[in-house]
Amino acid sequence: MTMDRKQVYRVGLGLMAVGVAVLLTPAVAFAQETAAAERATFLTSQGAAWLGGAIGAGLAIMGGAAVIGRIGGSAVESMARQPAAAGQISTAMIITAAMIEGATLFAVVVGMMAVLKA
Repeated sequence: MTMDRKQVYRVGLGLMAVGVAVLLTPAVAFAQETAAAERATFLTSQGAAWLGGAIGAGLAIMGGAAVIGRIGGSAVESMARQPAAAGQISTAMIITAAMIEGATLFAVVVGMMAVLKA
């Protein structure tokens, strides 16, 4: 089943309309009033540290994985184009990936320290 350009535009326009409707729905209609909710704050300083550390660690992992994947793909492509240099290419790839892995691990440790601080 394939879609032509006109159908893709219609689906996209429909999804945009649904998104706008959800954004414009007043939050007051879904609010529940409780005494505990009125006293609670949205985000405490410790909660912000946990959230920031978790997001930072996750972004570090995703960035490191993307870069190492790109290095591996480029190395394989280079070896396919020039098989005689496969040894040098793989050595350089492994060294570069190890450096990136170390930086990623350091970023994750810093993020986890932010999460686990007391």
